Amino acid sequence: MTSRWQTLSDWIATPSVTGGEADYAEQLARYLVSRGFDVERQEAAPGRFNLLARAGRPEVVFCTHLDTVPPFFGPREEREFVHGRGSCDAKGPALSMIEAGVELLACGEDRIGFLFTVGEETDSLGAQVANQRLAEPWAPRHTIVGEPTGNRFVSGHKGIFKARLEARGVAGHSSEPQGPSAIHELVQVLERLLREDWGRHPRLGAGTLNVGEISGGVAANVVADRAVAALLLRAVEAPATTEEKLRRHLGPHVHLDCLYKNYGPTEFLVPEGLDSVPVAFGTDAPHLPRWGVPLLVGPGRIEDAHTDHECIEKRAVEAAIATYVRTARLLFERAAAR
Repeated sequence: MTSRWQTLSDWIATPSVTGGEADYAEQLARYLVSRGFDVERQEAAPGRFNLLARAGRPEVVFCTHLDTVPPFFGPREEREFVHGRGSCDAKGPALSMIEAGVELLACGEDRIGFLFTVGEETDSLGAQVANQRLAEPWAPRHTIVGEPTGNRFVSGHKGIFKARLEARGVAGHSSEPQGPSAIHELVQVLERLLREDWGRHPRLGAGTLNVGEISGGVAANVVADRAVAALLLRAVEAPATTEEKLRRHLGPHVHLDCLYKNYGPTEFLVPEGLDSVPVAFGTDAPHLPRWGVPLLVGPGRIEDAHTDHECIEKRAVEAAIATYVRTARLLFERAAAR
């Protein structure tokens, strides 16, 4: 029989960088069917689909994402760890969730389901599609989102405000007083944005801005006629407030070219009596309002996600299975008491 860690290594060995999730999704589909779950492929875009699985009529749903960030690198198993892209973000959490579901099903609990989404690392396309198309027999009261939280429940996370700025200039010889230079104009706007106060939340802390990409121009001796920058702000204010602050710093030659995946701070249910932490990273949860009250917990460390040393501790996966089983049972008891 294939070990749990070989299964995880096989999943990691299948690249699933955003946009190319299908092969990994098919692996999960086969695994879920072999464990007694019915599977549905929900098209999100040509060649891309969310994977849904259930036993009966799902009231508690386990949810994590299919995609990983680039670049892909394959698995390596050690005594205590499994390494590789997606090991903690989020193939390890996926394994923990499915194994918890198997345990619950074996005990006669069939009110569980799974939602595995495409595109979480970029635009949350899959979550948005799943939210739009929620239908019978799905009846989620709670969705447990799996991300690397060190198996600690999360009380809330910052919002995300992603934007693309475009600057337009006039091309010319750099020795002449022509222009304006699109690059110069863009850099001045970015400098003002980096000095802006993006607010402070009592539990989540300060909003922070990252200028993740910048490009433009054709040569050092040519005045740039175009430049673009991609921004991601970890927001602690409402999107409208964030957008107003951003727009006030734009000049006549720099405009907001694109806004996407924008939402404010998100709160999560924490089981009574358990410790919790706030986090800065984002999830699909804000895009799934019809999927019930969200909880956020999972194995692995966020410090290892998106790195060239991504890994997950085997003990953390085992602990997460137990946590997911306990949490699902608690949620069913909570619903029955109402």
